[in-house]
Amino acid sequence: MKLGVPKELKDREKRVALTPDVVKDLVKKGFEVAVETGAGVSSFFSDEMYSAAGAQLVQGKSKIYSDSDVILKVNAASADEVSVMKKNGILISLMWAATNPDLVSACERAGISAFSMDAVPRISRAQKMDALSSQANLAGYKAVILAADTLGKIFPMMTTAAGTIRPTKVVIFGAGVAGLQAIATAKRLGAVVEVSDIRPETKEQVESLGGKFIVVKGDESIKMEGGYVKGVSEEFLKKQQELVAKHVKEADVVITTALIPGKKAPVLVTEEMVKSMRFGSVIVDMAVEQGGNVVGSELNKTIQKNGVTIIGEGNIPSLLPMNASDLYAKNIQTLLLHLADKDKFKWEMEEEITKGSLIVHNGQAVHPSVKKSVAA
Repeated sequence: MKLGVPKELKDREKRVALTPDVVKDLVKKGFEVAVETGAGVSSFFSDEMYSAAGAQLVQGKSKIYSDSDVILKVNAASADEVSVMKKNGILISLMWAATNPDLVSACERAGISAFSMDAVPRISRAQKMDALSSQANLAGYKAVILAADTLGKIFPMMTTAAGTIRPTKVVIFGAGVAGLQAIATAKRLGAVVEVSDIRPETKEQVESLGGKFIVVKGDESIKMEGGYVKGVSEEFLKKQQELVAKHVKEADVVITTALIPGKKAPVLVTEEMVKSMRFGSVIVDMAVEQGGNVVGSELNKTIQKNGVTIIGEGNIPSLLPMNASDLYAKNIQTLLLHLADKDKFKWEMEEEITKGSLIVHNGQAVHPSVKKSVAA
């Protein structure tokens, strides 16, 4: 079976789907691997490293797509990329299929099968395939570093002959994978950390990392599915905003991480809350690519409002391309080896991981999330 790794086309993307170490392992297992020249350069993996690992280097994207049995990517493919894939070819990448109907339709027209890395079910035996968690972990770390680099003061308390510097106060919205890593990183840098999350069960995790949990009493509007928040009412969000407004006003740094799969990110920080913050404070909106948790944040821009800097970096894991590519490559390798051997795919259609991640099969949408959207 021939695996193809094209260079990513998305703007500001530096990651690559397979690293030389993972290529070497897959070649040992009997796979052929073709890598587009320059695919790993932005992740600091040279063509020579891929060649030494046993990959075939290919000039040009079209040959990769037309010759490969399986295409491995980080980001969702474009309709043009899918259209030149081999008939009955297989695509494995992040797809965000529920909000990307054009891609689903393109896969149907091309007669291919497509697995989505973001649809891998959140179960214990799929942890090594969980690309969302591996990338969010890095993003949580980097978000704190971005804030620390922008803020005009240090994070830890420091006592000097000239006086004592008070520690930075960091408020984090969301105690998922990204939020927990942000808490740990901010604490390591010496900040005082407060955390808001609509799930009361995260309190223990927050406190174990040294953060102070801001208690917001939940209600029946909070819908959970597979470890993710799937929905929350406007009334609850308003109640949360009112409770945390005082904490935001006193914060030096605010980091927001709240996402609802398939939906626009909930607004957590209002315009009034931004206005209330101290001059020189910093906000990092990690949900900016899905509409943003912060009123006024702008995708891939750093702006200032009322003296508050709002960082809207849309692809934070890509700022750490070596680590992000390494972890993603291991995620995608683990999924691939679960689904197939060197000769063929198993197509165990009722198996939980296969069923959860398979979006299109032989040109037909099969995942519940896209059957409805395609029909509509």
